[in-house]
Amino acid sequence: MMAYVVRRLLYAVPILLGVNLFTFVLFFGVNTPDDIARMQLGPKYASADAIQRWKAERGYDKPMFYDPAQKGAQKLTHTLFFDKSLRMFAFEFGQGNDGHDIALEIRARMLPSFAVALPTFALSLFAAITLALLLVFFRATRLDFWGVALCVAMMSVSSMFYIIGGQWLVSKAWALAPVSGYAEGLDMARFLFLPVLIGVVAGLGSGARWYRTIFLEEISRDYVRTARAKGLSELATLFRHVLRNALIPILTGVVVVIPSLFLGSLLMESFFAIPGLGSYTIDAIHSQDFGVVRAMVFIGSVLYIIGLILTDLSYTLVDPRVRLG
Repeated sequence: MMAYVVRRLLYAVPILLGVNLFTFVLFFGVNTPDDIARMQLGPKYASADAIQRWKAERGYDKPMFYDPAQKGAQKLTHTLFFDKSLRMFAFEFGQGNDGHDIALEIRARMLPSFAVALPTFALSLFAAITLALLLVFFRATRLDFWGVALCVAMMSVSSMFYIIGGQWLVSKAWALAPVSGYAEGLDMARFLFLPVLIGVVAGLGSGARWYRTIFLEEISRDYVRTARAKGLSELATLFRHVLRNALIPILTGVVVVIPSLFLGSLLMESFFAIPGLGSYTIDAIHSQDFGVVRAMVFIGSVLYIIGLILTDLSYTLVDPRVRLG
């Protein structure tokens, strides 16, 4: 098991290097350091001296990949690629265009993102699986038909509609929760109630329909017919056999959500003024702060790889037939 984890971690290194290299080329291929300086200074103050001074203050005055003026290893380390990309492997993200330390900003904003994403994730998973099991229990009935139709209808509605409609209905019409904002301590629940509720409702249709498909595939297998032949009730069959054997595809779908638990939801945090990593990324895109965007892309890649490894390890817990070599 340990050898498998170490091997997967070693495989992750070239993947992260490739992601870093692609992101670096994408950003600096579209906008040179001079272009970034002009965007930050504005056309009125973007003189040649101001551009050079801005680049020197933020470390953008170095060559891209190779500096022939340096000696030894500094020919490779005194470069933009090493300073802006490779240092991320030590979680040194540098400073944003506003002068704030990116790592400190990320640590400060992780809790608000986590406070929104974790209950949304847990409640969405519980609600979707419960609804899917209910539809499978009443399969081939009117309840199943109209339940699937409702799921398709919910999937067809944009998440923007849920956010704006939820803010108007719950906050304006019913006055049950604030429209937006964030607070720490016990007041946090008052501000997080609406975004969590909207997140659960917005993902319920697609989640329930996906899990219903998984459960229907499992319920037609031989072990289910054997359980019924032994006199096990339909409800016990669903929870004791079908749900347990469907955990592998469920875990596979869950891993995609893991980065969002830390990185936050871009739309949700922006509309509800939650100072999390999602709104931090949106603000960085609007202000064209490429250092912050690169850092968030790197963290997302790391979290996704960790999620894949944890998912593979969890397979061995839910299915003893799975062995990791």
